[in-house]
Amino acid sequence: MRTTTEKLPDLTITSLTLDAPLDHAKPAGDTIEIFARVVTAEGGSDKPYLVFLQGGPGFEAPRPTADSPSWLSRVLSEYQVVMLDQRGTGRSTPVGVRVVAADGRPQAQITGALAGRSTAEQAEYLTHLRADEIVNDAELVRQALGADTWTLLGQSFGGFTSLHYLSVHPESLAAAIITGGLSAVGRPIDDIYAKTWQIMIAKSEAYYRRFPGDRERVRELSARCERGEITLPNGDAVSAVRFRTIGQRLGMNGGAEELHYLLGLPPESSAFAHDLAETLPFAGRNPLYAVLHESSYADGVATRWSADRTMPDRVREDVTLLGGEHLHRSVFAEDVELRAFAEAAEVIAGHEWNQLYFPERLASADVPVAAAVYYADAFVPHEFSMETAALLPDCRAWVTNEYEHNGLRADVSVIDHLLGLLKQRRWL
Repeated sequence: MRTTTEKLPDLTITSLTLDAPLDHAKPAGDTIEIFARVVTAEGGSDKPYLVFLQGGPGFEAPRPTADSPSWLSRVLSEYQVVMLDQRGTGRSTPVGVRVVAADGRPQAQITGALAGRSTAEQAEYLTHLRADEIVNDAELVRQALGADTWTLLGQSFGGFTSLHYLSVHPESLAAAIITGGLSAVGRPIDDIYAKTWQIMIAKSEAYYRRFPGDRERVRELSARCERGEITLPNGDAVSAVRFRTIGQRLGMNGGAEELHYLLGLPPESSAFAHDLAETLPFAGRNPLYAVLHESSYADGVATRWSADRTMPDRVREDVTLLGGEHLHRSVFAEDVELRAFAEAAEVIAGHEWNQLYFPERLASADVPVAAAVYYADAFVPHEFSMETAALLPDCRAWVTNEYEHNGLRADVSVIDHLLGLLKQRRWL
């Protein structure tokens, strides 16, 4: 393990890098680097460890400052916080892409660990970047820190990862806090996407009741997309199918307002082009979010483009009904950066994934879990979350309709409430 330490206002940051097998089942094979930061408040060096598991998949941990992320200072009052860059992201042997000029035209080149590999080799490598291997990496970090146990804080996909952790290494956990991440267990992936489509229909209709003039605006912009008139700053034309994914913002606190302001901009303006690029969820900054997104719901099955297959006819026929985290395979054809992953993504869509969650093990995981279940969550249906909560022997599930999927970031009272449940200062 290699470490460095630096001081920020009110914080000590210890960065650590360690080597891990790409495939933990083959420890003598290829290795990658795993990077994490340990964040400690003044006088907090004796506090226990909490590891933050970031949402995604495919996003690195937040970069800490004295006031960011919003929940950090509250957690630091009781823990030292480990910010883990999950494999393939940030500084943990990242998978990336860059655009270069070739023959006068922009072309994407895969960078990092996948560079120079065949499609089959790329796909095989990508199969090792899921929650199961992230948990194995986390165990290496825990052991390197000398911690017998630690507490999890899993946001969204980080909650999915936490469920796998509870399935395979409950002995390493003092507790778990999960926000918007009690994934379905034992449910077919098509059931999950079918349910989230229905949630997004309801959210779309609620949005137009609030901003009735925006329905016709979306219809007009979708028609312009069909004519190739809506482009991003990099020159990519945005199809009507891709444009639909702006609805992802409806799953976030404050997202409806952001969407309304975007739609109010002149579509030919640079402001609209740049803000649209920021609003579209799947892009080259974090390519694993697109490439591996559906795999995060694949509990022992192949995904086969589930979001596309389960789109209701009502949505196909009405361009004003927006999508959420519904990945359309066509994004790999129209995004200049993601295009580099198109062939590997097709292989990944047909890959038969291993099982992530084991109901009988979850039922015997004697670990206190405090979970925020958002009643109107666009990405993790609360009915399925409650089924999962019922599997766990000590899950203190707080069901609330006050927050959307980003409640942890939106309001520090969310983490305060969950810490209260965990420490039995608050009761359901």
